[in-house]
Amino acid sequence: MNDKTLSIGTKPLIWLAGIVLIGWLLVSLEPVLMPFLLGALFGYLGDPVADRLERLGLSRTSSVVVCFVVLTLIVLAILLVLIPIAINQMKVVYQYIPVAFQWAQASLVPLLVEQLGVEPEVFNLAHLKGQVFAHWGDAQGIMGKVLKQITQSTGGIIAFVANMALVPVVGFYLLRDWDILTAKVLKLLPVRYQAVTTKLGGECNEVVGAFLRGQLWVMAALAVIYGIGLWLVGLKLALLVALIAGLASIVPYMGFAVGILAAMLAGYGQFGLDWHLLAIFGVFMVGQAVESMVLTPILVGDKIGLHPVAVIFAIMAGGQLFGFVGVLLALPVAAIIVVILRHIHEIYKDTDFYSES
Repeated sequence: MNDKTLSIGTKPLIWLAGIVLIGWLLVSLEPVLMPFLLGALFGYLGDPVADRLERLGLSRTSSVVVCFVVLTLIVLAILLVLIPIAINQMKVVYQYIPVAFQWAQASLVPLLVEQLGVEPEVFNLAHLKGQVFAHWGDAQGIMGKVLKQITQSTGGIIAFVANMALVPVVGFYLLRDWDILTAKVLKLLPVRYQAVTTKLGGECNEVVGAFLRGQLWVMAALAVIYGIGLWLVGLKLALLVALIAGLASIVPYMGFAVGILAAMLAGYGQFGLDWHLLAIFGVFMVGQAVESMVLTPILVGDKIGLHPVAVIFAIMAGGQLFGFVGVLLALPVAAIIVVILRHIHEIYKDTDFYSES
């Protein structure tokens, strides 16, 4: 066996070892990776905007500063508007909890007991109701409970603040040096691989960029459509339901399913069984139609090549394997894999094994 044969035989093992090493690093470094990943996401999404500002005559640093100032103002404006409204919405949720438990005890539990043939004591909603109100009151709501957990130790506070402070710092430097860093990474590869890597990298960038930027716009547009529609119907929890549905729209059809369920429950608690529930259903049908026929074709298009089932599996698998970091990386990695598999398929079709001869 010559050295060339040995070299060919060891290449798959080297690739496998590299993949295993990357997976191990992701699991081991998960607590410190989040600010760097969020900063890298900002740098990636902001690079096209900074490039356009450069073409208009600004320096790279000035372009990045403009991006940061605009983004900061947008975030502050959103927070100043949404936080007071969200607090009021949570108060409304607190008021509707007794109505929801009363409906479940009067209508849902008898149906489940009849269909499943179990004892009514299994569905002890009175105990569950007491637990919900006890935890809600003790922690002053969900956000209060989260803040209470964070502030239990000084180390937790320092780590949380440090991670949040790192995101804009990492994002600024990555956005400023994005083109330089990508060029240096390319030069690290062997010369014979640089051309094909540039081609694959361009396609991966097109796919990932189209998905991330397009899907973020779709999520924001759906949240606005649902919010305005539910507000016109008169639903008190319009903003909260719209935000939940918009965020859940990162997974195909998940925003529609979660949003309509939450809106129907809120609508029943506020209006009872009347025409408002049909109006709420109509709002979500209109939103779903606009998404499928207008938003997704225009903002995302067909460049992704990811089936909705593949998107759901990628997010669940990433979360299961690598936690929150895996969720952030799931869709970009899946899109890159699709591009690579597309090229492998083209190569496969040119082989003798595939052809009839």
